[in-house]
Amino acid sequence: MQIYLFWGEDDFAIAQAVTSLRQTVLDPNWASFNYDKIIADRADAVVEGLDRALTPPFGTGSRFVWLANTTVTQQCSPELLAQFERTLPVIPPTTVLLLTSVKKPDSRLKSTKLLSQSAQVREFSPIPPWNDKELAQRVRQVAGEMNVKLTATAIELLAQSIGSDTRQLYSELEKLLLFAGNRSQPLNPEEVAALVHCHAQNTFQLADAIREGNTSAALDLLAGLTGRSEPGLRIVAGLTGKFRIWLWVKAMIQAGDRDDKIAQALDLGNPKRVYYFRQEVKNASLEKLQKSLPLLLELEASLKRGREEISTLQTKVIELSSLFR
Repeated sequence: MQIYLFWGEDDFAIAQAVTSLRQTVLDPNWASFNYDKIIADRADAVVEGLDRALTPPFGTGSRFVWLANTTVTQQCSPELLAQFERTLPVIPPTTVLLLTSVKKPDSRLKSTKLLSQSAQVREFSPIPPWNDKELAQRVRQVAGEMNVKLTATAIELLAQSIGSDTRQLYSELEKLLLFAGNRSQPLNPEEVAALVHCHAQNTFQLADAIREGNTSAALDLLAGLTGRSEPGLRIVAGLTGKFRIWLWVKAMIQAGDRDDKIAQALDLGNPKRVYYFRQEVKNASLEKLQKSLPLLLELEASLKRGREEISTLQTKVIELSSLFR
């Protein structure tokens, strides 16, 4: 019995994992007979998928049943739960059953507890833009999978440049793979910087301009980002991550905490980075940093409600930078 539960908002990473799993278990010659993808947002669709999971595969290889966009880990009727309890223990070893969901499973539900006991659960949530350690580890992992050789400094640069955008990471690594060709030497930061589009770094520059109260520079940086079709919600995510770090650092500094404790709280791979954060927040008051996050939350909510993107971003950037004057 092979059962998997993938969840998280990083849809590209989930798609990559699904493709890899599907290629592993299906015989290409029989894939059209043994592969079922079912949008499982209704109880009858879930039941249909469970029934197909009980069907032996045709020819060679395994059967692959994918219940996509399922909500059974957020709500599950007693009847559907009973169906799971009957079906999961008797799924044949020749079937791979995969459930995917954007939302985090509700650990209080009996259906979630049942799947946690029966399935391999993997989370695919975007890495916070401030978590340099995990971002670098993600770059190192994917680069290893794609056989792209990078120096340690180049890995850090790529992580800072791309942030948590998994789709962009794969795209840039494919570009670097073509550039490297058959060379055995790892690519250095200069070569990476010449080829990689650094949208995350530009978002951090926008955050710096806002923190410095430089409205003109902030609007110019915003225009550059939107001119390259950078999604507004991604810009907001980068800004929120940066201002959250600054607020955390400033609050811990005023509380008298040492750099090692601040680094531990932020889960920084390199504690020496706390020095730079200290310099960045030296002239920013704790009160203003506290006020910035509700403004960013308002901006995110406005964009999600469908407000016109560029004008909404401009208005809030002006408001934020004026706050720090």
